[in-house]
Amino acid sequence: MTAAAIRVEGIEKSFKALHVLRGVDFEVAPGSIFALLGSNGAGKTTIVKILSTLLKADAGSAAVEGFDVATEPLKVRQSISLTGQFAAVDEVLSGKENLVLVAKLRHLKNPGEIADELLAQFSLTEAGSRKVASYSGGMRRRLDIAMSLIGNPQVIFLDEPTTGLDPEARLEVWQIVKNLAKQGTTVLLTTQYLDEAEQLADRIAILHEGRIIANGTLAELKQLLPPAKIEYVEKQPSLEDIFLALVGSGNTAAGTNAAGTAAAGNESVKDRS
Repeated sequence: MTAAAIRVEGIEKSFKALHVLRGVDFEVAPGSIFALLGSNGAGKTTIVKILSTLLKADAGSAAVEGFDVATEPLKVRQSISLTGQFAAVDEVLSGKENLVLVAKLRHLKNPGEIADELLAQFSLTEAGSRKVASYSGGMRRRLDIAMSLIGNPQVIFLDEPTTGLDPEARLEVWQIVKNLAKQGTTVLLTTQYLDEAEQLADRIAILHEGRIIANGTLAELKQLLPPAKIEYVEKQPSLEDIFLALVGSGNTAAGTNAAGTAAAGNESVKDRS
């Protein structure tokens, strides 16, 4: 059997009288996207901080790429990259200068070439020489994730990566996450957006009041509810469908799909209710 890229067993964490994590268990398979879904304050960021060695657990154990986060933190840090809730970019520098800086900090050869490759990969070549202060929210997030990929980490943590982004920027980030997994990178994604977990994740764990209350594929989680009743309803386009159909989304297939959905808004379709 393939060893888990991330293993969490009985993790507990409290901040004085506040019990944030109350015995969390889960595993993440290599090269998969694992979504940790929960409302604000559920403990998602606390788990990410423990797994990235920024915070020590009160009890339990965790390992990333086979390295214990408590006893082998340096090896864990060499295996991972972390993208937090807010883009950690230097606004005074240009996009390329941000990438070159991180490449030099990782003692990599040819930092300029690495920066150029990532700018091209994330569609930022034209903006590469501009100061990041002039970037949009979506561009900053793309640059932030690009910086996280320098050094080819085996595991990347994305802590609510689309918070505050507009619909087009969200779709861009979603495509980036999907591409990471296709390239063999293990992704642990925290989010409070149900549609984000549904679109991206191979497995979804629901964190509530410090505990994992459900963990499985989307199909497995759907089986937790009673069988759906089939009815014929008129499918209406969502506001997001309308927005994307009107403004377009040239670099993703989602824009085309949205346009088709909006055009077919008055068709009668089978739906689950």
